[in-house]
Amino acid sequence: MLTDHWPLFGLRLSTPRLELRLPSDAELAALADLAAEGVHDPDRMPFAVPWTDLPPRERARSVVQHHWLQLGNWSPDNWTLHLAVFEHGRVVGQQAIAARDYATLREVDTGSWIGLRHQGRGIGTEMRAAVLHLAFAGLEATDATSGAFADNSPSLRVSEKLGYEPDGIRRLTVRGKATVQRRVRLSRAKWESLQRTTVGIDGLTPCLPLLGAE
Repeated sequence: MLTDHWPLFGLRLSTPRLELRLPSDAELAALADLAAEGVHDPDRMPFAVPWTDLPPRERARSVVQHHWLQLGNWSPDNWTLHLAVFEHGRVVGQQAIAARDYATLREVDTGSWIGLRHQGRGIGTEMRAAVLHLAFAGLEATDATSGAFADNSPSLRVSEKLGYEPDGIRRLTVRGKATVQRRVRLSRAKWESLQRTTVGIDGLTPCLPLLGAE
């Protein structure tokens, strides 16, 4: 079986209404179609790399290519896990968790997007809570980081709700303009004091060597 050689395909995170896992080929196509439909208001850009400015067909293709690229370039010292997010079996977005030198730093970073028609229902909070549980309860991380531009209030509200604290700023050029990203950080102790979402993890143990977390 493929999971014998790539156990990440057997990793599952579950919350009261969501499941997060690597998608099958058909599910990856559905995720690409969802991105083509729209991820945000075109008048603003929430991403440091403005991939959503691509025309719908190219935007969908970029989701597929980036998914394959991250899996193909995987190493325990440098990885990004792009999990498709399903609500009652229907794909609604993507949640990423990434790490560099995890065996030494014990720190992860997260990022995500949700299809425009699925926004505003608390999905973003629940899917972030799922990967935070993976990081702290499953991988024994010490810290989790994230970031959002100053005008991305939904993402900043999710971070605040989950207990993140300010961690400085990062200045970037996006769409040819200087943009300020607000960095946030969540410590293990803060997560333990605030986490409320019930999260299940299946298939983690064989994945630990690939995640640098043995």
